[in-house]
Parts: sequence; C-alpha cells; structure tokens
Amino acid sequence: MDDQNHPLHALDRETVDRLLVVDTPQEVHLVDAARLQMRYRGFPGAADIRDDLDKVLAHWGLAPDALHARTRAIWAAGFRPGPAPVPEAVGSGFDTASDEAS
Repeated sequence: MDDQNHPLHALDRETVDRLLVVDTPQEVHLVDAARLQMRYRGFPGAADIRDDLDKVLAHWGLAPDALHARTRAIWAAGFRPGPAPVPEAVGSGFDTASDEAS
C-alpha cells in the first residue's frame, strides 16, 4: 500500500515536535496529542507522526484510553483552544460617547 501525504502533515509535525519535549503536560498539550492521535489513527501514511505520538504518551505515562478520558474531562470543564482571554483594559475615564442633546 502506498503511503498518503496528509495535507496538515507539516503543521502537525511541528506540534508533535513541541510535544516531544514536554515533561509535564498541560491541558493544551493533552488536547493536542489527543486530536492528532485521532486525526492519524488509521491514516495510510504519516507513520512518523503516529510513532512519535506513541513516544509522547509513553513519556507522559498515558495510555491512549487514559489520554482521551482526560481530554473529554478537560473539554467538559470548559476548555477552549486559543490564546488566553485578555482582561479588559482600564481606561483613563475619559468618556468618548457624545452627550445627548437636551
């Protein structure tokens, strides 16, 4: 069987490379590992990514089932990917709204 190239391989390779150096995974690391594991499970190619994800889980001491159970709990607790929310800026108190005409 010929290996297929996944269109997100290069981007996912960078993510896996970052995960390989994580000793104590945070929520975002667990979520990334789980989503990539699901993306490449059964994919006819990208053996390098699958193999390295197995190494990541072994390093973290997690079985795939345990990883997915933890990430389901993370999502259920309200996790959303992306940058942390930025607190509202404190202004100078200057009101830029125009005054209503009397």
